[in-house]
Amino acid sequence: MSQTSILSTKTLSAEQRQVFLDANFDLLEQDFIEIKNNLFELKTINNNLIFSSQNAVLSLIEQNGWEVLKTKPVFCVGIKTKELLESHGFTVDVYLDYASELAEIITLIYNKESYTFLSGNLRKETLPEALKSAGITFNEIEVYQTKLAPFKISEQENFDGILFFSPSAVESYLTNNKIKNEVCFCIGTTTASALETKKIKNIVIAETPTIEEVIEEVIEYYKTESI
Repeated sequence: MSQTSILSTKTLSAEQRQVFLDANFDLLEQDFIEIKNNLFELKTINNNLIFSSQNAVLSLIEQNGWEVLKTKPVFCVGIKTKELLESHGFTVDVYLDYASELAEIITLIYNKESYTFLSGNLRKETLPEALKSAGITFNEIEVYQTKLAPFKISEQENFDGILFFSPSAVESYLTNNKIKNEVCFCIGTTTASALETKKIKNIVIAETPTIEEVIEEVIEYYKTESI
């Protein structure tokens, strides 16, 4: 039986890569997006912080004097973002898997507070629109930029599955490549929606939006296929 061949649209960690090697998968990794951190001022920060990605956290801790913000309550999207924040001394009051869920909690329960949303240039409108509609005091600082890094995969390469971790990676991949019969494994519903708008149907969404969960979905999918 031939090896299952997987393309990851981002470089994985050594531990994440090892899971595929242990399962005897053939893995190719290629970064389809690039992240560039911005320099920004810490003067206009409100009482509470909102993070919707780990990239925003990584940008913040590159800024001079960021440690003074560790006393502020934090609201964030994703368990990995929460863990990264806590590893740098922040206290996360609320975290949820999706921006829409976090927006709902803030507007229903924490609507008297003021917020600063540390975001990227390609962030969705979900959180800002919800906060504006609810009349909540907030400002937004763009702390990093996501840039597409399109790459043409050799036509000799054939993959059983492709891993996508953001709508931007979907857009970047489709710039120079087509999805034919590959199964698309997505980190969450927003990423899956980017594929669905392209009429792509063969999609598997991770139960929780983490890279580890996407990898687990891949292993389980092909284990079931081989039975």
